[in-house]
Amino acid sequence: MQLPFPVADAPDHATSEFGRKLFAGPVDFVKGVVAMSGLPDADRLEVCFAGRSNVGKSTLINALTGRKALARASNTPGRTQEINYFTLGESRYLVDLPGYGFANAPLDVVQKWQALLKQYLSGRQTLRRAFVLVDARHGIKPVDEEIMSLLDSAAVTFQCVLTKTDKIKTDERDKVLDQVRARLAPHPAAFPELIVTSSEKGEGIATLRATIATLE
Repeated sequence: MQLPFPVADAPDHATSEFGRKLFAGPVDFVKGVVAMSGLPDADRLEVCFAGRSNVGKSTLINALTGRKALARASNTPGRTQEINYFTLGESRYLVDLPGYGFANAPLDVVQKWQALLKQYLSGRQTLRRAFVLVDARHGIKPVDEEIMSLLDSAAVTFQCVLTKTDKIKTDERDKVLDQVRARLAPHPAAFPELIVTSSEKGEGIATLRATIATLE
């Protein structure tokens, strides 16, 4: 019997190459946005990466693009305090969202960018898919489910991406996958496949590239 939310299969060679070429092409920083009025024109499909502070978003974006410092990675939770836009070829925007949850910043700053995050997720018509990153060492937390519920209400399809899977053993991975599947089940906007990644080892990078490249 098929498990709910199976781990996505690796793409075939042609699809993998399609994804690789897209991410090997021009990827440029456009702007950091601190208010909805600052968003670029909604003239192309976009995908966003959301996740708790320090989940590895910037590191994953750098791994996808093969650029060491495209997105600023930091060991300090809450470093990314704005919506960062990158062009992905001529047909897509790749969007790095501010981390949610605990952040090493003043409370008023945290509240401001959390409000911006929610406005963006519920009000961007060209947003085709949100990738919700979950640390494989910890599984889905209540703060993740808050964002997932927001995406449900906004009817924005989201796909769960497990990060840092090289940090856990195989038996631990199975337990985390079971927990993630159970937590995703009540969410109607959840895409029914998981992507399992390790930025350090390269696991799942081709799958995620291909997924983004084939969205319409």
